[in-house]
Amino acid sequence: MKISTKGTYAIEIVADLAIHSDEMHLESLKNIAARRHFSEKYLERIIKALKEGGIVRSVRGAHGGYSLARQAKEMTITEVLNAVEGELAPVACLTEKTECGIDCDTCPTRDTWGAMWKEILSVTDSVTIADIVGYRTKL
Repeated sequence: MKISTKGTYAIEIVADLAIHSDEMHLESLKNIAARRHFSEKYLERIIKALKEGGIVRSVRGAHGGYSLARQAKEMTITEVLNAVEGELAPVACLTEKTECGIDCDTCPTRDTWGAMWKEILSVTDSVTIADIVGYRTKL
């Protein structure tokens, strides 16, 4: 499993929104891009996936912008990554039916992949955006 730039940027965007926005104060993509030194054009594609995934909300208009759809303490890294990357299992057969030619019940490597995936999820499911923001503010 490799998390792409899209996934790492998504975490950065959501953390930035946790710090710089709330229900009363929306944040622009331009400001996020400037603070994070990211391409605003690239962030537009990522924010669209985050919105479709229920991670962020947007308001259009002169006073529009973005904020988190839920509180940062209620949002896990798994949710954010799944919204932009899709399922991140190390092999497809852990989450869907595949036609690799090997019976899943007798596959010699499936248990190893499953154990790896379980460990990854134990971390990403337990770390929230609030945890990341809290760690950042302690530095």
